[in-house]
Amino acid sequence: MTAVQTFTPDRPTGAPPVLLLHGFASSGRQDWVDTGIAAELAAAGRVVVVPDLPGHGGSPVPAEAAGAPAVAAALLALAGDGPVDVVGYSLGARLAWELPELAPDRVRAVVLGGLSPFEPFAALDVAALRAAVAGGEPGDPMTGMIAAMIAGASGGVPERAAGLVRLVEGLRATPFEPKGWAGRTPPVFVAGAEDMMTSGIENVVALAPGARLVTVPGDHRGALAGQAFRDAVAKALAT
Repeated sequence: MTAVQTFTPDRPTGAPPVLLLHGFASSGRQDWVDTGIAAELAAAGRVVVVPDLPGHGGSPVPAEAAGAPAVAAALLALAGDGPVDVVGYSLGARLAWELPELAPDRVRAVVLGGLSPFEPFAALDVAALRAAVAGGEPGDPMTGMIAAMIAGASGGVPERAAGLVRLVEGLRATPFEPKGWAGRTPPVFVAGAEDMMTSGIENVVALAPGARLVTVPGDHRGALAGQAFRDAVAKALAT
């Protein structure tokens, strides 16, 4: 069962819950709790749902390679059956892009932070990644970087590392190839001014008529931790 934290406000506004989706090799706690974002949204009267992605944090190791739509559908189910607002960062934003396709009548406001305009796992050789995670030499810098991220996120536990490789395998099989925004409401994109991962994001913004791009200080990790990102999320969810 997916590990999930729920923050319940003292004075609820009656607005839909907010689903927060974290990035690869991170966790709900790291991206949303430690940064104060979940607490700020709850203090503003929102119910906040913070899951750990498959194989991350307290969630179980995935038994098979599931594609992005299947992972996104399982995460959306955690927010109940009614309307929901969504904030995703990095991989979480990539999964959030799928949600209007799955449930256009449910998904309301969407914030896509730190979104890469291309699929970062597309060029990976999964067999080489699996070997690198097991202690072999990575064949290229990208494989080495992802293997190091998996090692850190898995805590050195081989079973958990293998599960993250399976997640990568599933995402690689369903690459991010945006062709148009399916949501009823244009999303808000948030990108760090020094975040090379989001280079070219303007091309994705153009696929969603009416969407806004907010640039905040910081690189890929620093942008998420900054006050400007929190301010952008609060503004997007208040409209």
